[in-house]
Amino acid sequence: MATQTPKTSSAPVLSQASFSPATLQFLSKLAQNNSREWFKEHQEEYENTVRTPALRFIEQMQPAILAISSKLTAVPKKVGGSLMRPQRDSRFSKDKTPYKTNVGIQFRHFLGKDVHAPGLYLHIAEEGCFIAAGIWHPESKALNAIRICIDENPNAYQKALQALQNHGFIMDGDSLIRPPKGFDKTHPLLTELKRKDFIAVKNFDFKELCKPGAVSFCAEQFQHCSQLMAYLCFALELDF
Repeated sequence: MATQTPKTSSAPVLSQASFSPATLQFLSKLAQNNSREWFKEHQEEYENTVRTPALRFIEQMQPAILAISSKLTAVPKKVGGSLMRPQRDSRFSKDKTPYKTNVGIQFRHFLGKDVHAPGLYLHIAEEGCFIAAGIWHPESKALNAIRICIDENPNAYQKALQALQNHGFIMDGDSLIRPPKGFDKTHPLLTELKRKDFIAVKNFDFKELCKPGAVSFCAEQFQHCSQLMAYLCFALELDF
């Protein structure tokens, strides 16, 4: 596999910060009052401190996301765009609280229809914030394709891992206990082959998002993940 050279970033983006301490304050209050009644009463506060800032941030990020890959999307829509909905899917969870106490923003591949597509991700929560890239819970066919690609093209994958490590990212997510079927238990990349998620994660302080350079900061972090994204798209036969 040929290694794709990451696209260069545009000039630093300095604009008015989208997020403020009020964003975390609302999420904190929501955690303490997680009910539909309370949320409805505080809908305007949610709009002003969470959703509107998030949509503004997504809009500001569009040029930087497209600079990484024209196949990624940054869609500032209330529903069906890059901002993940606040409602929780509690059908299969013991926790029946109706709302998420975090903000999730995903810049995913345009061919992806859900969170299981390759993409870049920003997580905002009172407990901590992080930037992530890769693919979460891919279905079995995609997961097997990634594993086969790692087995057949190990060097490019290792270079992507090294680039992530050099910039403070770690690989995270669920893994198998035993080697996946069809792969040698002595494989030098067995730890990687056992992964069920291929996600690179880097924690950061929320204060970074309250600065005028927040867009540039996030764009730079996402650029560090471009080799991993290119590799995963190659494995899944997606353009990048």
